[in-house]
Amino acid sequence: MSDAEAVLSGGDTAWVLTSTAFVLFMTLPGLALFYGGLVRADSVLSVVVQCFAICCIASLLWFGCGYSLAFGDGGSVNPLIGSFDKSFLMGVYTETLIGTIPESVFFMFQMTFAIITPSLIVGAYPERVNFGGCLIFSAIWLMVVYVPVTHWVWGGGWLAQLGVMDFAGGIVVHCTAGVSGLVVAAFIGPRHGFPDKLKPPHSPVLTAVGAAMLWVGWFGFNAGSALTAGTSAGMAMTVTHMSAAAAAMSWATAEWFRTGKPTAVGLVTGMVAGLAAVTPASGFIGPLGGVLLGTFSGVLCEWMARVVKEKAKIDDSLDCFAVHGVGGMFGAICVSFLAHPAFQGLGMPYSIWSHLGIQCLAVAAVSAWTAVGSLLVLKAVDNAFGVRASLDDEIKGLDITAHGEYGYSVLQEELGKSKSAAYAA
Repeated sequence: MSDAEAVLSGGDTAWVLTSTAFVLFMTLPGLALFYGGLVRADSVLSVVVQCFAICCIASLLWFGCGYSLAFGDGGSVNPLIGSFDKSFLMGVYTETLIGTIPESVFFMFQMTFAIITPSLIVGAYPERVNFGGCLIFSAIWLMVVYVPVTHWVWGGGWLAQLGVMDFAGGIVVHCTAGVSGLVVAAFIGPRHGFPDKLKPPHSPVLTAVGAAMLWVGWFGFNAGSALTAGTSAGMAMTVTHMSAAAAAMSWATAEWFRTGKPTAVGLVTGMVAGLAAVTPASGFIGPLGGVLLGTFSGVLCEWMARVVKEKAKIDDSLDCFAVHGVGGMFGAICVSFLAHPAFQGLGMPYSIWSHLGIQCLAVAAVSAWTAVGSLLVLKAVDNAFGVRASLDDEIKGLDITAHGEYGYSVLQEELGKSKSAAYAA
């Protein structure tokens, strides 16, 4: 159906509106609580505030020119970047359609992706990055890395023209966030006490609650990317759920065999790895493909999390690269096989091997762009404003040093008691 023949669908619009709310729910409160439970009690508030503030800044940038540079074409598709023709939503009126939904709804749906992607990177550097450096890096990173990659894959850019398949963001979201997280973690260095004297996650319960919210919200992430309330959305939701369940069990099983005890944190982290892996493939594969993808991604990401910290000695604190980066890349590559009808896939207009080359090229190109862009942005921000918090602030906890507040009142009471004891002495 051509744009001129497109007709507004109330059902499709209602579904994408709902999905938009689901995806924002993934970040606030889902991701904020998931990450918050994994850090020390004296830095939990800093993680929540970082996610919340990134949401605000990304929204304003997306409205200003991010959406236009990602999806605008100015009348002709540029393979590298869009145009400014839709900046501040100029020319985007309520009757403008993208498929069968209003463009304003498509704008909002894509905004939630622009919000969660830099928020995912927070998992690589908690407890040791100052608030100003975090916000400035996230804002510039969004424009330098995320927006061009979005145009390449979803905005008609050069990867889209090659035929890359990324249904809901395994390359655009998870590959960029994961690679950037690894770069940031390596650049700023480890937390005080890494690797042997770190405190364990202060609240696995909080992490599990956040993970549950992510699982529910991810249905909007993947099934909403169909942009219709039809069979494609239904299958995307089905394979998303199956992959998450399989990955949770495979990660926990791998951990069980290795340590003798499957942890709550491992179980829910495996679930997130399965969600990341199925994201690029969710619109092209069937339920069997989802189970296979989840099973293998859970084991792979669990192993990679240990490689990054134990072998490479990089303090990717909450496994941003191992879970999101490796998971997203793995799913993007496996879609070339799992989309085949032999695996209940929906088929594709390419041979397996020719399409595998396209997917691998996309993963390599996006990873390289992300790594270089992230490093340049990070160096510039660090030289101008500083990124790493002081050792004293890190030891005291970023909640009180960065925001003048405590995540838990009991910490404030304990500090008051220690001060009183010091005065009495």
